[in-house]
Amino acid sequence: MKSWTLFASTTALVALLAGGCSTLDERQREWIFQPSDRSWGNSEAQTEGMEHVWIDFNSNVTGQPARLHGLWLGGPPESVDTPVLLYLHGARYNVAGSAPRMRRMHELGFSVLAIDYRGFGKSSKALPSEDSAREDARAAWIWLAARHPKQHRYIFGHSLGGAIGIDLASQVNDESGTIVESTFTSIADVVSSFKWGWLPFGPLITQRFEAITKVKNIGAPLLVVHGSADSLINPTLGRKLYEAATVPKQFVLVEGGSHHSTGSIGEAQYRSALAQLFRMKQPNMLAAHEGTPAPLAVPAAQPAAADKLQDAAAAALPHKI
Repeated sequence: MKSWTLFASTTALVALLAGGCSTLDERQREWIFQPSDRSWGNSEAQTEGMEHVWIDFNSNVTGQPARLHGLWLGGPPESVDTPVLLYLHGARYNVAGSAPRMRRMHELGFSVLAIDYRGFGKSSKALPSEDSAREDARAAWIWLAARHPKQHRYIFGHSLGGAIGIDLASQVNDESGTIVESTFTSIADVVSSFKWGWLPFGPLITQRFEAITKVKNIGAPLLVVHGSADSLINPTLGRKLYEAATVPKQFVLVEGGSHHSTGSIGEAQYRSALAQLFRMKQPNMLAAHEGTPAPLAVPAAQPAAADKLQDAAAAALPHKI
């Protein structure tokens, strides 16, 4: 939380002394995204067996060619019954840091594409922004749709990635559903949830991520998952996001789940919600139908240990959303 206090103080100071909107905007982009090519724990080893993919496109935001690096976890045999998932991560860590969550979603039945926004990992070097991250997510969605046109495609976003995912879902009409975990209604609401949130910083926020507005425009079912022990993003923000949606929806509160451990602690709740909301078959049912073995599961201790590591890192390093 100290970093957000510093963020607020820096925002006010820059606004008063520099008077430059571009400088103010850059500071917010740095603090919100905290772009990095760093991995944590053994996350790089967790990517073993995943395919590296590259997505090239011309950016309308910058007017320059852009390249995204991603990881693909899937493979043959695939059928129209095998759903695919676009995974959008939160701030600070590169896509390798999402490998444990990718494997969990794979175990739940998805083939998974996770990407790094520009400024992260091996993607094009740049200071990311709300506009560029939105464009990156759209480019990855187009790439996924071109290669898997017959399969149900879902959007998943963790934390900041949830706001990016909801924006994407509000812009496309070919998604089968959207899943957000540990995410929020808007950056302004996140700031307001802190003990000093009564201060008038709202007008100074340039990277707004107004998910609460965008969620009303999505056209496919929405699953909102939040941990009751999330100390970074208050669970009430996840609940408000859920309440604002007008599509078929479900809210799952995982008791004891932190900002990073909700997926592993709430795996059984995830399975139930996917079956109820999206009518998804369990992976073992798909394997039996196709006459092939079910995907090999990663030992549960590995993701759990990774979650604890990431929680510890979040407490020690600047705030991550």
